Amino acid sequence: MHAESDRARPAVVLLSGGLDSYTAAAIGRQQGFALHALTVRYGQQHARELEAAHEVARALGVAEHRELAVDLAAFGGSSLIGDGQIPKSGDATSATARHGVTIPSTYVPARNTVFLALALAWAEALGARDLIVGVNAVDYSGYPDCRPAFITAFERLAAVATKAGVEGDRFTVHAPLNELSKADIIRRGAALDLDYGLTHSCYDPTPEGRPCERCDSCLLRARGFREAGLRDPALAA
Repeated sequence: MHAESDRARPAVVLLSGGLDSYTAAAIGRQQGFALHALTVRYGQQHARELEAAHEVARALGVAEHRELAVDLAAFGGSSLIGDGQIPKSGDATSATARHGVTIPSTYVPARNTVFLALALAWAEALGARDLIVGVNAVDYSGYPDCRPAFITAFERLAAVATKAGVEGDRFTVHAPLNELSKADIIRRGAALDLDYGLTHSCYDPTPEGRPCERCDSCLLRARGFREAGLRDPALAA
């Protein structure tokens, strides 16, 4: 733990090991927060990201890093947790449309609600009133729990669901990437001198941990680097 972290205002950041959460955490660090990183092992098939989360936490110099196990795979409902095949480019079954809304099979039911609830519990115990999350509602897969409306609703929930909230404290969910394109996120990270080679985004990595380069997350990442005019260090030989 760094001495400067002891004097900074604490914030709990959800750290997945992906590009977005790394960037959001780095922005929080730049803003002066002492980062308390939370990584959730939720039954994801792409467990390589858990290793990446620990590498990213070390690079960020977080005050504390905890990993919790919450087995969402026990419920199913998502290809990310073993319920069906993870769609790849060219697949015809990558998403379902209901009521005019298209949600991909990689959506994990209520995942961000569960994650933010865990982050909120830790924040209240720490005396922190700030949560940081790397959700994005521009270049993303269409998940409902990545939208600004979800963030606003969760802040309202925190105000009535916690002791701190009913005593008058306000919890703020910082989502600094919410309205940025993937290319803009990458440019922001490059300006912060982040090593994206530490991160992992692929939903279905090879047995060696290499990105498949065909899943939705890989394609969004590749387009972001291409539009930012930068090389993805995670694809280096």
